[in-house]
Amino acid sequence: MPLFAVHALDHPNALASRLQHYTAHRAFIETDELFGVSVVLSGPLQTPDGETMIGSLFLIEGDSMEVVEAFVNADPYAVHKIWGAVSIQRFHRRKG
Repeated sequence: MPLFAVHALDHPNALASRLQHYTAHRAFIETDELFGVSVVLSGPLQTPDGETMIGSLFLIEGDSMEVVEAFVNADPYAVHKIWGAVSIQRFHRRKG
């Protein structure tokens, strides 16, 4: 199954909203099979000092870009407009 890298940066000053929807976001990630995808890896992007979350990074297995986009767009962070810039790219794993 193809892999897709998702890089999502939060809007400036979105931390309070991110924290408000954190539990829903974490629960949503566990519903990946409902969308026909599998979250291989996920976690927050952070400021250089590691103190503040500023976005999200995912590695997702899915049959197509469309199913991965549907999953990403249904995430509470997308629904509540926490993410500003979202990039989804096909990814070829060479190691790991």
